[in-house]
Amino acid sequence: MSRRLRLTRFADVSLDDPFFDSLKAGYDEFPRWFASKANEPLYVVDDGESVSGMIYLKREDGVVEDVVPPLPAEAWLKVGTLKIDGAGTKLGERAIKKILDTAIARGANGVYVTVFEVHQALIALFERYGFRHWGTKTTGNGVEQVYVRSLVDHDDAPLMRYPFIRAAGKRYWLLAIKPEFHTQLLPDSILNNEPEEIVRDVSHANTIHKVYVARLALQRMSTGDPVIFYRTTDRPGQARFRSVVTSVCVVEEVRQRRDFADVDAFLAYTSPRSVFSEAELREFYETWHRLSVARMTYNAAFGRRTIRQNLLDEGLLNPQQRPDFIELSQATFDRILELGEVDARIVID
Repeated sequence: MSRRLRLTRFADVSLDDPFFDSLKAGYDEFPRWFASKANEPLYVVDDGESVSGMIYLKREDGVVEDVVPPLPAEAWLKVGTLKIDGAGTKLGERAIKKILDTAIARGANGVYVTVFEVHQALIALFERYGFRHWGTKTTGNGVEQVYVRSLVDHDDAPLMRYPFIRAAGKRYWLLAIKPEFHTQLLPDSILNNEPEEIVRDVSHANTIHKVYVARLALQRMSTGDPVIFYRTTDRPGQARFRSVVTSVCVVEEVRQRRDFADVDAFLAYTSPRSVFSEAELREFYETWHRLSVARMTYNAAFGRRTIRQNLLDEGLLNPQQRPDFIELSQATFDRILELGEVDARIVID
């Protein structure tokens, strides 16, 4: 069975799993702390038998006084414990997305995490997505570094403010994706009638950065343009009720076939973040004369999946137009996000 990220309780996870050995060695109080959280929720990555990841998140309100300097009075999400064993699968990015999604859903205005300085790769990951060094926290286990991410003061750099979207002055798009690829690429957008087993622990599922390969004129899109993904029907003739909009992404860049020096350059760019196998990608490069690649950040899964019939009823789609790649008006984009129950904080202008 493949590994997956799931929500559970401390009481339902065995502390005897070898995954926890390093945490018990690094924190003397860890077993007592773990037992005290028995009925609290936590995210684990496991395969049904062994654990390979853990994320514990806690809402805190007010001044955080056990760090130096103290954090100001605020609604905080604390990353209480984070440990990921996922080399090569980009589970770290999946964890970052889950942390930020949870912070927004719980109404936090900031996130903070403490980490020992020895964990430089983890620190670099947090810094990449907008966490800044704040200070230190000293306990009997040593001195940890404190990193903070604001959810109200937004950086100009897209990754530093991720998942927030600056949409003013951009063009807006609807982009189709087939059912067999949809949830592999956009795991948080899984439909209620899909088995969780299709969300696999592979890089293209875990990564925040998605690569979409097509024979469409994707070069019409520009960096910063928001894109709504439209999952096409899985049953011919039933598109009105089985095609749904599920997610919003933001374009990082678009490339065409001529932008790659050779097939190896194309594979290096696409393979880690695309749902297609290396053999399929190689075939595309060698046989498609019209080939475009869009790299996008996966910013938000819709809280409510809106079917094609509802989009038609509201006049948001033209029934005569193929929905493979469509430019939307800002009003249509805003309304689709509203119907999808996307947190209003996500779009910041």
